[in-house]
Amino acid sequence: MINDTLFMMLGVGVILSFAVLGLFIWGAKSGQFDDSEKMMGGLLFDSTEDLNDAVKKEDKKKEASNKKKEKKVNHKSSSL
Repeated sequence: MINDTLFMMLGVGVILSFAVLGLFIWGAKSGQFDDSEKMMGGLLFDSTEDLNDAVKKEDKKKEASNKKKEKKVNHKSSSL
């Protein structure tokens, strides 16, 4: 009697867990958790100086990653 109840509760718990996980994955893929207002509000209230600084920062990151890649390629070719 007790074993049957435990197995039933275990089965129901597993089924409910997979259902909740499935709903969460569906919600994440369909954009239910995206906050578009935050992004639009950030664009409205940022000054042009802040936006220019952000662009410069992104450019520096790209340059640094390109230099790093070039160093790896040069290092590999010089070791051959």
